Order: sequence, then C-alpha cells, then structure tokens
Amino acid sequence: MRVLVTGAHGMLGHRVVDALRSRGHEVRGTDLPELDLTDADAVSRFVSDVEPDAVVNCAAYTAVDKAEEDEELAFRINADAAGNVARAAPYVVHLSTDYVFDGSASEAYTESSAPAPTGAYGRTKLAGEEQVLGASSSHAVVRTAWLYGEGGPNFVDTMLRLGRERAEVRVVFDQVGSPTWTGHLSTALVDVVQRKGAGIFHAANSGRCSWFELAVEAMRVADLDCRVVAIPSSEYPTPTKRPAFSVLETERDDGVHLPPWQDGVKGHLTP
Repeated sequence: MRVLVTGAHGMLGHRVVDALRSRGHEVRGTDLPELDLTDADAVSRFVSDVEPDAVVNCAAYTAVDKAEEDEELAFRINADAAGNVARAAPYVVHLSTDYVFDGSASEAYTESSAPAPTGAYGRTKLAGEEQVLGASSSHAVVRTAWLYGEGGPNFVDTMLRLGRERAEVRVVFDQVGSPTWTGHLSTALVDVVQRKGAGIFHAANSGRCSWFELAVEAMRVADLDCRVVAIPSSEYPTPTKRPAFSVLETERDDGVHLPPWQDGVKGHLTP
C-alpha cells in the first residue's frame, strides 16, 4: 500500500512513518515547507502526483492556548487544511482530540458521545472532523488524548526535565484523562489504515489518571528523586479551560485497544 503521511516531521507523524515502513508499506512523508495544506490547489496537485492509497493526516495546530488568540489561523490548519486533504485523497485517517468534549462527564467518552468543545482549539478540531467526514463516509477520524513521545514538546518530557533541575514540582490533580504514547498510537493507526476503518475511533492508552499521577509515574520510572506536589487547577490558570475529565474509550466492535497508560510511560522511557 502507498501511504502519504502529512505532518511527517512531528512528534506523531515521524512515528507513523516508521510504523508503516516496518509493515512493508511504501511511505511518502511531507510537512512544511514542502506542502502547505491550507492551499487546496497545492494539496490536490501533490496528492495527484503521489497517488496514495491512503493518507494519514498528522498535521495540526496544537498550541492550545495560542489558539485562543488566533482562532482564525487554528481553524485554517485544523479545519480547512484537513478538509483539503480529505477532498483530495481517496482515503484519509485524520487525527483529532479529546478537546472536542467539554470535560463535564463522569464516565469515559466513547465515539457516540456528543462533542461540546469549550475552547478555540477544540472548536477548530471538531470543525476538522466535520470536514473530513463530510468529504467521504469512507474516511476515518481518530481521537486521541494527552499525547507524548519522542520528537516534540510534551508533558512527560517536561516533567523529567524539571525533575532533574528541581527538588519539587507542582502538578494539577483535578484533571483526569488518558495519557497516550506515540509508540502505541502509531501502530494502531497503521491497523486502521490497513483495514480501511471508517467513521470515528477513540484511540488512547487504557486506564485513566490525573496529570499529578502521570508526573509521579514518570519520576518513578525515570528514578528521579523529585517530589511531586498535587495542586488544584485554580492554582495553575491557563488561557484555555482544560477538560476536567477527558477519558476516552471505544464502544466499537472494531475499535482501537491500546495497552495501559503505565506501559506507555515505560515504553517512552526505556531505551
């Protein structure tokens, strides 16, 4: 299978490229400045030249707080660009996020849960989902959460850096979600591509924890002597209101099932 990966230089994209190649697929990766996904004509020409059987769209505007200041740019990248890819390609697997939910639930969000984003980032990602699925019922949207991995800024690596520099870090305890390692997610995305899964999928490491618990586990696995102090979100205000509860699970018979989140932390930190 010939697969095009957009956002191929990113934290997830480069892992998807590797995972596809390890399965024997022909892979073409692209990213800025080679291809501007907000240029519909350029996307159409590029896809026509590559002639992929499938596209995995990992490109995104992920600066959650900055999106509040420039929702128009975030919309162009997260929504319009995704739509350009979806309209140009025969089959697309598009990445989305837990931020499409408002975080008010007490049980895990599944694929049929009603989205209700509260911030600009979530609104633009939901619009991207709608454009992708509106372009073809054969396309797939894969929502994930709390992503971390090699090759990009992320919470786990930030905690480890602070743990080496400080005796103590303060981390919120009242936001709960599904930490997801790119090493696990990338192989799951290849599975979706290979079976041409369609519609909405939830793909996150199983289980749930708070940011505080994730930091504690990261320090433990890395054997760092740093005290992690639990604080409420009110002591760490951000421009964007983060979902208080954004655990993702699947209800699909053909759904994505990833290992426990603790295995992801171990996989990320084990050479």
